[in-house]
Formats: sequence, C-alpha cells, structure tokens
Amino acid sequence: MDTHQDIFQYNESQLPAEKEICHLLSEIISEHLPEAENKIWHAHPVWFLDGNPIVGYSKQKKGIRLMFWSGADFEEPLLLAGTGKFRDASVFFNSADEIAKDNMIRYLEKSRKIQWDYKNIVKRKGQLVRLTDF
Repeated sequence: MDTHQDIFQYNESQLPAEKEICHLLSEIISEHLPEAENKIWHAHPVWFLDGNPIVGYSKQKKGIRLMFWSGADFEEPLLLAGTGKFRDASVFFNSADEIAKDNMIRYLEKSRKIQWDYKNIVKRKGQLVRLTDF
C-alpha cells in the first residue's frame, strides 16, 4: 500500500533533517508492511494491521520518535519500553544516518508477529489482550 497523502504532507512539514528521517521511516515501513493501512492518527503517522495500530512516528523534543505499539515484547535492546501500562517501545532519531535499515526490517517483521489488541482497548475498559502467541 502506498503512503497516505496526509503522511507525505506531515513529513514535508518538518524541518529539513526531520523531514529526511520521516520520509525514510515512511518508505521503509510502507515497503515492509505493504498490507498495512496508514493514516494520520492522533496527529501523527501510524500504520495499522486489521485496524490495530502497529507502528508510527512523531516529532518530540528528543527527536523523531519511532514507536511500536507492541514493541516491549520484541526483545530488542535499542527499543526502549514505555513506562505506562501498555506494551509500547520506542527509539529516537535525530539524523537519517542513525536509522539502521536491517534493524527496522527486523522490528517490522516482529510487529507483524507480536501484537497486543489496541483496537479493542476501549471496549475492554483499558485491558490489553494478546492477539498473537509469542
């Protein structure tokens, strides 16, 4: 699936170094999760599998944050687990040169196999349920 036009516009609205990071992330994610729906969700780019958020990125003070919704279970040392009750994990980039494509591909493969059900979290009153066996 191609990148949504709104994501392209989001990327283009960033400062030059951030724009380069965002375009590269978008390109790698779209290439390696071609079946994923992508759109701007809660003001930043997110990719979904069957309506479940998988990966997204956003501009933050520390840089461009690449977040995997179920990343805390990927067992990847460069992904830092979130501090809340969710299973997210992130990495920050301040230059496109910091993005290791091999790592990204591995994370994206794991994001397909390791998922928690964020799509139905409201229906389950905040309770996260594992979607896949890992």
